Amino acid sequence: MNVTRATFDDVMVPNYNPAGMVPVRGEGSRVWDQDGAEYIDFAGGIAVNVLGHCHPELVKALNEQGSKLWHLSNVFTNEPALRLAKKLNDATFSDKVYFANSGAEANEAALKLARRWALDKHGEDKNQIIAFNKGFHGRTFFTVTVGGQAAYSDGFGPKPGAVDHCDYNDLAAFEALISDKTCAVMMEPLQGEGGIIPPDADFVKGVRELCDKHNALLIFDEVQSGVGRTGHLYAYMGLGVTPDILTTAKSLGGGFPIGAMLTTADVAAHLKPGTHGSTYGGNPLACAVAEKALDIVNQPEVLEGVLKKEALFRELLGAINEKYNVFEEVRGQGMLLGCALNEKYQGRARDFMMAATKENLMCLVAGMNVIRFAPSLVIPDEDIKEGLARFERAVAAVVNAE
Repeated sequence: MNVTRATFDDVMVPNYNPAGMVPVRGEGSRVWDQDGAEYIDFAGGIAVNVLGHCHPELVKALNEQGSKLWHLSNVFTNEPALRLAKKLNDATFSDKVYFANSGAEANEAALKLARRWALDKHGEDKNQIIAFNKGFHGRTFFTVTVGGQAAYSDGFGPKPGAVDHCDYNDLAAFEALISDKTCAVMMEPLQGEGGIIPPDADFVKGVRELCDKHNALLIFDEVQSGVGRTGHLYAYMGLGVTPDILTTAKSLGGGFPIGAMLTTADVAAHLKPGTHGSTYGGNPLACAVAEKALDIVNQPEVLEGVLKKEALFRELLGAINEKYNVFEEVRGQGMLLGCALNEKYQGRARDFMMAATKENLMCLVAGMNVIRFAPSLVIPDEDIKEGLARFERAVAAVVNAE
């Protein structure tokens, strides 16, 4: 069957508006479309393709597991899921793991667990969830309500209750909001969709201390910041703060859908059999690929390499900005970077993204004012240089069109 971009408009629900080209093959940080045109990938499938496209070790793990066992359901357990859970626990603060299919599902599980923990331990009055403006936690109705962007949750009827928001990095506002009725606080240790906004060190520590004071659980949504993206296996490791629950997805499977919720044994005990579940969660195929991705990423040379690649990005982006003066700052950490547009170019992030596509570079936006890069953690330096040369041409095209 011959399919093109026009086929999308005929057969797909119109909640996406994909680019005109249709990718058909990827290798490393390069992608080719139906016409054979080659692109450099700085988007990484929205911070998912942690080792690029078709990494040979991930392909091997998928093929090996694919010839053994595909699916069981959680009436049974399986070896890849148990190995992956053990490695996640060994590498982090957690004692227990729950597997899901996506970041939204991992966050849904975290929020439900927090509410059940509070109900069991403190009674039904302790149910408030606090999150932060510009946060993003997924598209289920619960997670999109907890996310701090009303445009994503408005228009679907009554929202889940006892969810409140305040500004990120505003400790005074947070302190005014939290109380003994708070059961959990959900935050990204580096805001992704909201504009690649890093936390102030004092803010993160203050949030942890206030959670302890009011006996509330701290949930870190590391769906986007996790699995090496910041140069730490998880971002919390560089902040001096440990959460009670952590969620991870995106990069965890290197492109194969998987999510996980990590927590302590004491908190995990409140998800008793039948309390929550997922038909595909802990799927042997997903877990086998994720185990290999985790093994590769969680090596000193890979994690140290992320910070070296960040330095190269910042150096070359600084040179571009000296020429064209379009960015207020480059923010973020590791291979999750955001070019925040200055006052003159406010609201035009998508224009830069579209211009980049025309120059055969795949990148992202994070809101209307930030161009987002989330490439492979092992992207070759030559691909960074070539990709940013293409990005410079895109910037020039937008500036010169004024």
